[in-house]
Amino acid sequence: QVQLVESGGGLVQPGGSLRLSCAASGSIASSNVMGWYRQAPGKQRELVATITSGGTANYADSVKGRFTVSRDNANNTVGLQMNSLKPEDTAVYYCNYGRLYRNLKVGNYWGQGTQVTVSS
Repeated sequence: QVQLVESGGGLVQPGGSLRLSCAASGSIASSNVMGWYRQAPGKQRELVATITSGGTANYADSVKGRFTVSRDNANNTVGLQMNSLKPEDTAVYYCNYGRLYRNLKVGNYWGQGTQVTVSS
């Protein structure tokens, strides 16, 4: 079992910045992928950014150049720096964890979610 605890989020004006953090605990595999997904009202949950334990990052096209995902393997944490925020970034953001086995993600754990609202 893996537990994910998120922090950060809140209300920010368009063009502003926010940082999300997520700490993982429990049975953490040495080879894994962590990241962030989001779900806006009435929409499906979508990938925002992920990063493997080896440091390979992947971003949704909608956030490339604005968001940066990072991680600290020693402390099992993952962060998401969000800059130049837009109203369409408003959503509940979820931390995610999965074990990697031969480059395939195995298992899916979710945090409780944190609200990000971009509005003037």
